Amino acid sequence: MIDIRRGQERGSADLEWLKSYHTFSFGQYYDPRHMSFGPLRVINEDFIQPGQGFGTHSHKNMEIITYVLEGALEHKDSLGNGSIVKPGDVQRMTAGTGIQHSEYNPSLSEPVHLLQIWIVPDAEGLEPGYEQVHLSIDQQRNHLHLLGSRNSQQGVVTIHQKVDLYGAQLSQQGSVVHPLSAHRIAWLHVAKGVIQLNEKHDLMAGDAAAISDLHEIKVHGQSEDAEILLFDMVA
Repeated sequence: MIDIRRGQERGSADLEWLKSYHTFSFGQYYDPRHMSFGPLRVINEDFIQPGQGFGTHSHKNMEIITYVLEGALEHKDSLGNGSIVKPGDVQRMTAGTGIQHSEYNPSLSEPVHLLQIWIVPDAEGLEPGYEQVHLSIDQQRNHLHLLGSRNSQQGVVTIHQKVDLYGAQLSQQGSVVHPLSAHRIAWLHVAKGVIQLNEKHDLMAGDAAAISDLHEIKVHGQSEDAEILLFDMVA
C-alpha cells in the first residue's frame, strides 16, 4: 500500500526569520491524521533567514537528525560540540536524558534550507550523544546510500531505533530500487526535484509516501535532478 502525503497539505509556520513546513503534527499545527509514521515523529522543512536561528533550547528522549539541502547551519550544544552542517553532511543528536543546543544560519546574505527529522528511540534515558558524517554527491548518485542505522559503522550515523535511513541523488531518468522486508514499513520524502514511485505515483519536492505491505520500492527520476530520503523502519 502506498499513501501519498502532498507537500501543500503539510502544516506550516511563517515568521519573519523562519518559514517551516510540518509533515507531522508539530508546535501549533495539530492534525490527528498525521501524528507520526512508525517511529518517525517529525520531518520539518525549514528555511532560515541570514543571521537568524533557534536559540538555546532543550530536548529529551529523541533522535534528532539534521540534513541541510542548501546553505549552512551552525550547531552548538551542551556537550561542547560546535560544527557547521552543510549539504552532504548528516548530523545525529541523541537527546536522551537531556541536551541543550542552538542552531543558527551563520551567513549574512544566504538563507539555509534544511530538513530536521525526529525519530522516537527504542529506549528512554539514553546517554546524550552527537555524530556528524559527510558524504559526496557521487556516493549518492543514482544509488541509495546508507546515511543512518542502528548498527554502528564507519561513515554512517547511529540511530537508536530499528531504522535505516538512505539518501539518493537521482539524475534525470536515473533510478533506484529498494527491497522492503516483511514486517517493515517505509517513508519516502522528496527533498528536491520530481520522481515517480513504483511506476505509478508522480511526486515533487515536499511530497512524501507512506509505504507498507510491499516487497519492493522503485524510484525513477523524471525531467530534472532529484534528491530523496528513504526511511526503512520496523512496523
